[in-house]
Amino acid sequence: MLENKQDVYRKFARDIVVIGFTNVLAGLAPLLFLPLIDNSLGTYDYGIWSQVQVTIGFLMPLAGLGIPYALVRFLATKVDKAQIREEYYSALALVLISGLVIFAFLFFFADSIAGAFFGGATRIVQITGLIVLVWALDSICLNLFRTFRQMKLYSILAIGEVGVSLGVITYLVLTGHGLFSAVITVFIVRAIVLAVSSIIIGYQIGITWPRFSKVREYLRFCLPTVPASITGWVVAFSDRSIIMYVLGPVHQGVYTGGYLIGNIPYMITGLLSFVLLPALSKLYDEDKISEVKTHLSHTIKYFLALTIPFIFGAALLAEQIFKIFSPGAVMSFPDVASKGYFIVPLVALSTMILGICVIVEHILVLVKKTRIVGITWTVAAVVNLAINIIVIPRIGILGAAISTLAAYSLALGIVVYYSFKEFRFSIDWRFVIKSLAASIVMSLIIWGIAPQTNARTILTVVAGVVVYAALLISLKGFSRAEFRFFRGLLKLR
Repeated sequence: MLENKQDVYRKFARDIVVIGFTNVLAGLAPLLFLPLIDNSLGTYDYGIWSQVQVTIGFLMPLAGLGIPYALVRFLATKVDKAQIREEYYSALALVLISGLVIFAFLFFFADSIAGAFFGGATRIVQITGLIVLVWALDSICLNLFRTFRQMKLYSILAIGEVGVSLGVITYLVLTGHGLFSAVITVFIVRAIVLAVSSIIIGYQIGITWPRFSKVREYLRFCLPTVPASITGWVVAFSDRSIIMYVLGPVHQGVYTGGYLIGNIPYMITGLLSFVLLPALSKLYDEDKISEVKTHLSHTIKYFLALTIPFIFGAALLAEQIFKIFSPGAVMSFPDVASKGYFIVPLVALSTMILGICVIVEHILVLVKKTRIVGITWTVAAVVNLAINIIVIPRIGILGAAISTLAAYSLALGIVVYYSFKEFRFSIDWRFVIKSLAASIVMSLIIWGIAPQTNARTILTVVAGVVVYAALLISLKGFSRAEFRFFRGLLKLR
C-alpha cells in the first residue's frame, strides 16, 4: 500500500529529529575542541588543527568524486539487491582509487605542503592524507544508510565516532600529549567506523566484485558536482588558508573560532539536506511534484525559524560567547580576538544565505542539471578568492568574513534564478515577517540584560530562546495543523 501524505511527512520529520540530534552532537565537537586545544596546546597549535580540517574539506570532494551524492540520487528508489550491490561496490572501488592517489600526493610532497600551510608539521600532513582516504571510503558506506533512510543506524555510528574521538583526544591532550596524537586519533577512530560500517553493509546486501556497469551514468551525474564541491570549499575555507599564509596560525585560530560560532546554523542546513535529498529523490521519481514543493516550502520555513533569531543573538552576544569558547585567544591575543567578535554575526548571516541556497539547489539536483551547480560555485569561488586576496592583507580576518557573505549572496541569486525556471515552490513571507518581529523584541531584551559573566550569558541565551518561541507562537507563526502534526510526530507508533 502506498504511504499517504501524512505518513510521508511524518517519516521525513522523524528522520530530521534523529539526524538533528546527531548533527547537534557532531556540530558541537569542533566547538568543544576549540577551548580544549586552544587552552591546552595554544592558539598556534589550534591554527594547525584548523588547517587539518580545512585540508580535509578541500580534498574530500576530489577523493569522493561526487559519488556519495550520486549514490543517494540513483539508489533511493531501487529494491533489487543485486543491482544495489553492484552499484555500491563499483562506487566504493572508484573512491578507493582516487583516495589512494590523493594520499600518495600528500605523502610524497608532505615537506613542501607542511612548510607552506602547516607550520612545518610534516607528519601531520601525512596523517591527514590517511584521514582523507579513510573518510572518503566511509562516506560511501554512510551514504548507503542515508540512501535507504536507515537514520538510526547512521546516527549510532556518527555519534559513536564523535564521542570516542572527543573522549580519547581530551584524555591525550590533558595528559600532555601533543597535537600529533590528536590527529592520529581522528584517523584510527574513523578507520574503526569504516570497518564496522563495511561489516554491516556486507551483512545487509552481500559482497561482490565491482563490474562498473553504471560508471558512465554515475560519472556523468557526479563529476559536475566535484568542481561545485571544490569551489564551494574555496568559498567556505580558502579564507582560512590565505589567513594562515598571510597572517599566521594565531589569526587562523581566532578566525576559525569566530567562524565556528557563527556557522552553527549550518548544522541545521546539514541535517535538513541530509534527509531532504533521499526523500525528494523518491518523490520526484514517483512524479509527486506537489509533495516535493511542500517539502521544500516547509524546509525553508523551519530553517528560517531557527536561523533568523540566531543572527540577532550572535550580533549581541558574540563577544561573550567568544570568551566562553576561546578564552586563551582572548587573554593572549586581545587585539586579534577583538576582531573575532565582529565576524560572528557576519558569518551567521552568510550561513543563513548558504542554507537557503542549498535547499533551493535541490531542484537542480532532482532534474539532474548539476552542471549549473558547478558553474554557480565556480563563479562564486572566483569572486570570493579575488576579494580575499585583496582585503585580507589590508583589513585582516574581518575582510574574510565580508568576502564570504558576498560570495554566498551571489551563489544564492544564481541558484534561485535557474532553479525557479524548472519549478517554483511557495515561501511563507508572512512567517518571515513574524520571525523578524519576534527576533527584534528578543534582541531588545538581550540588549537590556547585557550579560558580562559566562553564567549570565548562558542564562540570557536560554531566556532569549524562550522569549522568541513565545512571541512566535503568540503571533501565530505556526498553524493549528502544524501543531497537530508536531504532536503526532511525538507519538510512538
